Amino acid sequence: MNVEKIRKDFPVLEKKINGKPIVYFDNACMSLRPMQVINASNEYYFEYPGCAGRSAHEFGTKVTEKYHEAREEISKFLGARKTEEIVFTKNTSEGLNLVFNSLDLKKDDAIVTTDKEHNSVLVPIQMLRTKIGVKHKIIFGKEDGSFDLQKFQDSMDKQVKLVAMAHSSNVDGTSIPAKKVIKIAHDFGSFVLLDAAQSIPHKEIDVKDLDVDFLAFSGHKMLGPSGTGVLFGKYNLLENLRPFIVGGDTVQYTTYDLAFFLRPPEKFEAGLQNYAGAIGLAAAAKYLDEIGRKNIEKHEIELNKKITEGITDIKGVKILGPENAELRGGIVSFVIEKMKVHDVALMLNNMQNIMIRSGMHCVHSWFKAHNIDGSDRVSLYLYNTEEEAEKFVETLKEIAKLR
Repeated sequence: MNVEKIRKDFPVLEKKINGKPIVYFDNACMSLRPMQVINASNEYYFEYPGCAGRSAHEFGTKVTEKYHEAREEISKFLGARKTEEIVFTKNTSEGLNLVFNSLDLKKDDAIVTTDKEHNSVLVPIQMLRTKIGVKHKIIFGKEDGSFDLQKFQDSMDKQVKLVAMAHSSNVDGTSIPAKKVIKIAHDFGSFVLLDAAQSIPHKEIDVKDLDVDFLAFSGHKMLGPSGTGVLFGKYNLLENLRPFIVGGDTVQYTTYDLAFFLRPPEKFEAGLQNYAGAIGLAAAAKYLDEIGRKNIEKHEIELNKKITEGITDIKGVKILGPENAELRGGIVSFVIEKMKVHDVALMLNNMQNIMIRSGMHCVHSWFKAHNIDGSDRVSLYLYNTEEEAEKFVETLKEIAKLR
């Protein structure tokens, strides 16, 4: 993988602040975008800025064609059986909420999650618990933060109707053994919803091979435009889901008393869509496929190893999650004893333009349960370099001396 060649596709990486280059290590929050994605999105505004599926004029026809092509590209990206299994959303949260609110869940049905779920999984379940009385089973991880498959298997019974889990954690980068989880869940008659926001940009995912029922992810973490996302669902399941947000473009026609809904995916895509975003997202998927996500994953792990080795011996530094960098993918989440996480992040930014994330990363529940006031999180991607990793380690050593 030619990182220097890749970096030339990202003009923002040429930017300097106070005469120093930037080091962007906040990719789990938002990735940067290559010119290929920016140009694809801009093409819509410059060349065919019309409504898809509504207007018969030249702009309408062209954007309808390009929007369909974008859906086909994402279908290929995921290995879906049918293009119609791809529902465009505005982010992972919308896709997750769609499933939680559209499944026919009843009182005393159970949902199983890990203990490190993003608020976009946790909060909808809390609302369902209040609204209809579903039960929530939480699988707590092992001491090092890794997934406990035996605990998960022991928790399963016929009462469980949905297993909803982050494929990869945005707290410490650990991943669940998704294929095994899905097989066990299906053996008990449960559906599986994967939050793939942190895995899809970095890992090859084939939804057919996984046999996953639903999978949601965001465009902005995988080089795509912000305000874009995807919900994959097996077509027969999408057919039986109630529409969540309804209105224009979700129906064939209406009377004053009845609405006759379109088939998936249209019945879930209410109103005028983010056509430029979907086209840009398809360009991002194509870009990642050309580089190869296995290559990206390998590159990130090598950088993680370098950072882990460099900071492990710094006095007061503790890495969250397993010691083995390979089990944390592209994430190094850490705390420095006696230092506030936001102070550390600000010092990294002010000293060397190193941009990381600090806080509880929308997983307040886990941090509160472990009595930890957040962490500093380095999250790596395909355009990050060994030199940047070395600069981070050296800067963190200087910061740690101030504790």
